[in-house]
Amino acid sequence: MKTIKEINEKIKRGEVVVVTAEEVIELVEKKGAKRAAQEVDVVTTGTFGPMCSSGAYFNIGHTRPRIKIGGGTCTLNDVPAYTGFAAVDIYLGATALPDDDPRNKVYPGEFKYGGAHVIQELVNGNDVRLEASAYGTDCYPRKKLETLINLKDLNEAVLFNIRNAYQNYNVAVNLSDKTIYTYMGMLKPGLGNANYCSAGQLSPLLKDPFYRTIGIGTKIFLGGGIGYIAWQGTQHNPQVLRGDSGIPLVPGGTLAVIGDLKQMKPEWLVGTSMFGYGVTLIVGIGVPIPVLNEETVQYAAAKDKDIYAPVVDYAQNYPHCSGSALAEVNYAQLKSGKINVQGKEVPTGNLSSYSKAREISEELKSWIKKGDFVLTEPVAKLPGAESGYTFKMLKERPLIEKEA
Repeated sequence: MKTIKEINEKIKRGEVVVVTAEEVIELVEKKGAKRAAQEVDVVTTGTFGPMCSSGAYFNIGHTRPRIKIGGGTCTLNDVPAYTGFAAVDIYLGATALPDDDPRNKVYPGEFKYGGAHVIQELVNGNDVRLEASAYGTDCYPRKKLETLINLKDLNEAVLFNIRNAYQNYNVAVNLSDKTIYTYMGMLKPGLGNANYCSAGQLSPLLKDPFYRTIGIGTKIFLGGGIGYIAWQGTQHNPQVLRGDSGIPLVPGGTLAVIGDLKQMKPEWLVGTSMFGYGVTLIVGIGVPIPVLNEETVQYAAAKDKDIYAPVVDYAQNYPHCSGSALAEVNYAQLKSGKINVQGKEVPTGNLSSYSKAREISEELKSWIKKGDFVLTEPVAKLPGAESGYTFKMLKERPLIEKEA
């Protein structure tokens, strides 16, 4: 047994042993979980993929005379921000679009620019045009504001993403006879392709499936800077079907994360246009897993071939909440470039970058080894990690089709 306090002391002394979630797999295979748990102090994870439920809030500072943007309107490079706070606090959602964007009126829409692109521009150091209108009060008389803002000049700029780092996710296919455009990308008709979105054996919540070490207050790599897990993410659902390894077989837990936008880097927060769907933000997240015992390292050593995801029809079943999964495949099969669904060989593609996830896990590893990053003790557990919580476990999974 180890404690986070003991591991932090080793970090400060320069004696910590850190491996990535890829490296721990080989170590456990070679030496076993017990020996690995004795030798390793921290396992680093990573994920880099589109995470729509993201955004940032800003305090832009007061004007002369003062203005009350709260209750008024505000745009950043013509993208509307939410103003329902106080005088000069605003929130910009990653999926927000300019009012003049045709959206899907011209189908499929291109969605060339939105909130996610503005966030990336700010992190890149670019000036952004702010326009605001207000109704005016005795204490805040100004009614109009047009100016350029820059990240370095803002009082506060905070990335606050309410649902990131999904624990497992669907593999999307299309059973219809026409091309469809979804948040899982373009799906060709007649099982023409299969898209998935996960780093698999590098993904944070897949390496700590019961949230034993990852909790509220955990310090993380976020967008190239340091962030924290603020709460469970929206749609967090730990009570899902799990395999005999404990890993969810369907989308499960999620994280709400927060961090100083001024520390972050544009290569780890990327505004992206999804044809026919909308705008999203590709977010880089890395979570350290302290190796507290043998169980911790055993879970962290789960391989792609041990992690299964459901294949779901996005033409009918997903949008109408009907039917069941068409098949079950593991991430080793997905990463091979093809899977078998209903007797057909289907090419696969990943919306999440595995190579970037690897870079994140390596970067976080280097921070810890250099002593630039110490671990935090979670102040509370995520829902589902409570003592005595009963998870639904299935040894035989009731899906239509499985692969060896």
